[in-house]
Amino acid sequence: MLFGRDVLRMSWWQSLNKRYLFFTGKGGVGKTSLACATALALVEQRKRVLIVSTDPASNLDEVFALQLTASPQPLPDVEGLWVCNLDPQAAAAAYREKVVAPYRGVLPPAVIRNMEEQFSGACTTELAAFDEFVGLMADEEGASSYDHIVFDTAPTGHTLRLLSLPGAWSGYLNTTTAEASCLGPLAGLQEQRERYALALQRLGDANQTSVVLVARPDQSSLDEARRTRHELDEMGVANIQLLINGVLGEQSKDPTAQALRALQQQQLQGVEGQQVPLLPINLVGLNALRALLHPPQVPELAPSLPSIPTELGDLDHLVSDLLGRGKGVIMTMGKGGVGKTTVALQLAHKLAAQGGQVRLTTTDPAGDLVEQQVNGNLRVDRIDPAREIARYTAEVLSKAAPNLDEEGLALLKEDLRSPCTEEIAIFRAFADAVQEGQDCYVIIDTAPTGHTILLMDASEAYSRDVHRNQQGAPESVLQLLPRLRDPQFTRIILVTLAEPTPVHEAASLQAELRRAGIEPYAWVVNGSLLASATGDPVLASRAGHEAACLNEVLKLSSRAFIEPLRLALPVHG
Repeated sequence: MLFGRDVLRMSWWQSLNKRYLFFTGKGGVGKTSLACATALALVEQRKRVLIVSTDPASNLDEVFALQLTASPQPLPDVEGLWVCNLDPQAAAAAYREKVVAPYRGVLPPAVIRNMEEQFSGACTTELAAFDEFVGLMADEEGASSYDHIVFDTAPTGHTLRLLSLPGAWSGYLNTTTAEASCLGPLAGLQEQRERYALALQRLGDANQTSVVLVARPDQSSLDEARRTRHELDEMGVANIQLLINGVLGEQSKDPTAQALRALQQQQLQGVEGQQVPLLPINLVGLNALRALLHPPQVPELAPSLPSIPTELGDLDHLVSDLLGRGKGVIMTMGKGGVGKTTVALQLAHKLAAQGGQVRLTTTDPAGDLVEQQVNGNLRVDRIDPAREIARYTAEVLSKAAPNLDEEGLALLKEDLRSPCTEEIAIFRAFADAVQEGQDCYVIIDTAPTGHTILLMDASEAYSRDVHRNQQGAPESVLQLLPRLRDPQFTRIILVTLAEPTPVHEAASLQAELRRAGIEPYAWVVNGSLLASATGDPVLASRAGHEAACLNEVLKLSSRAFIEPLRLALPVHG
């Protein structure tokens, strides 16, 4: 049994009443919607509530139809509710300026530029966002304005990383004797020791904190909830609750609805948690969020469905297009839960069946590809953080050891225990995977949007650094950014659902990629209810909203494809 029965008699939101509430789970399970609805429920009880996103690809702005900043602002027409986004890039810029500013006008401009480059990597971004998060958990002066703080977090892998950082950095600072890390001087971090310790203590205090695992009623999502609970237990986080979002009721004899409900009920056998019904509307706006608290009456009849634009091909058309362009790198990107893994798997199998030599891998910290599968022309693996850290550490030590004395070697080993080492190791593995595209089709199933943007930023930052200091840089790293920018070598496929938020997030990702000099190759609209021709009232009501999204996709890309909801395949994210 995944969770206990003690909360099953309540409405799903009634037991969510701790001061700190963290909503996490696999991408696309509805964390933001349920976090926002919970905040509204608490406000209805006359509580003062702050909801804050720690997701690099937050969509709180769209849900509330408000341009948010890193500073809390009151939500119009909802007394007692404040909202903010912790923007990792803005936090990193502020952190970088705090470190560099004292030296402006003192050191030569070239040295200042070098310092700015030093603090432009993923490590700085991670630390800066983490520091903002710790501020909300540990600083009583700011937190005292609210009865509850609701954290809408990034998908599970990134969130576990965030929640583990108080312990990781505290442990590192408690044992290191070095004066600097890859972030620069450690004096500033040492000053934060008490704040980190307090944040860690509050995370583990079941009287103050609940972690809400949000899942869909599918095997992949529920498996991730189990893995996450185990990892949270190891971190000392005790008060964990499960919400199962999007459960379809038995309203009709429609084949698609019956198949979906049967699949959901099969996956939910032996799983105890609060169930949240699938609604016939898109969850954008206050009225939609309130419908999660007080579900509306289900319509008796299904609406008539619009037609699908003829410009949209299917995945077989996309595979033919890719085969015609030859080997290289294919990357699936998009919001968590849109089916990037499913699309990547289908493309891999279809390309291999047509005679292509294919490697399928993932950069997602919560990726669930089965490792070391070899089936004819197809090889499947994953970039495993622990394995890559060990490999990178061994490589650095083997190169440096002959030139260091015992004290120098000890200091290097300490530095390699920094949490930043993981970022560098995974980046190097990513560069190696891209390089393999010279010899075969390499399909990379990426992490959800925010994490992927940080990876792209790291590619540019590391590219500047290795070209400035080329000694020892492997060829894969030196050539990474040029390869990503070469449309003949790298084909970026943006995956979305036919829903407003995933489409808008994919559009923002497309703009980010273009600013980095990377042109997306195609879009795939995945899991379409409209393409399944359902006649169920709830599903058809949702399908009717897809037409506007499909037309929007065609305005964003001249090469777009559609894939219907397929219940025989696991819908991964």
